[in-house]
Amino acid sequence: MSELCRFIYAEKANYPIVLLCRVLHVTRSSYYAWRASEAARRARQAADDSLAHEITVLHLASRKTYGVPRIYAELRRLGRRVNRKLASPA
Repeated sequence: MSELCRFIYAEKANYPIVLLCRVLHVTRSSYYAWRASEAARRARQAADDSLAHEITVLHLASRKTYGVPRIYAELRRLGRRVNRKLASPA
């Protein structure tokens, strides 16, 4: 679905959105909902990138000896509340 919405977004300068949605069998409300959620997707991606960087820094600071349990504990100690599955070293 998001591929179709990305295509519609890319081609909206050349064709009307109504026509693109009709041809690709995408409801206009779905397309506009996808557009509205773009900021939330960017924010989630930025948060994920920040967490990945923080995990990498912790892992390198431990001379690559910390595994998931210690990285998770260190993140908790620093005040970051994350799912343990996300706290795996990079």
